[in-house]
Amino acid sequence: MSKHFLREEIATQAKVTNQTPAVHEVDRTFELPSGLYGASVACYLGFLAILATGFATPGLIIPMAIFAFFIIGGFALPTIWAKLEPESKSKAKTWAAFRSRGVMTNTGRLNGGEAAVQVLILPVLIVMWGLAVVTIAALV
Repeated sequence: MSKHFLREEIATQAKVTNQTPAVHEVDRTFELPSGLYGASVACYLGFLAILATGFATPGLIIPMAIFAFFIIGGFALPTIWAKLEPESKSKAKTWAAFRSRGVMTNTGRLNGGEAAVQVLILPVLIVMWGLAVVTIAALV
């Protein structure tokens, strides 16, 4: 429920100062090493390479180039965003720190191996799907 407050009531309770708020430190690394990020990009581009090789026709050159552009752009934009102002002290975790401390998720802490599987499961399945599609097309 909402309640209407008069200005006079607010003025008696409000605390007004000229103090500026402290700068909030933002962690834009998602607590993951950059190698996982690179592996994801490699899987998605590998999927395109598999399809481009398996279905090599001149009509697919432009669509494959557009897909590659969007994949690279989709991963490059967050990389640029992570380096924007305000300057952040947070850096991507090293592999050793990632393996020993893991990463915190909504459902709890995952160790390094579990987190790597969670991050890479979809890209790897997409690559396997591309291999299956090209194999089926070659056999049929």
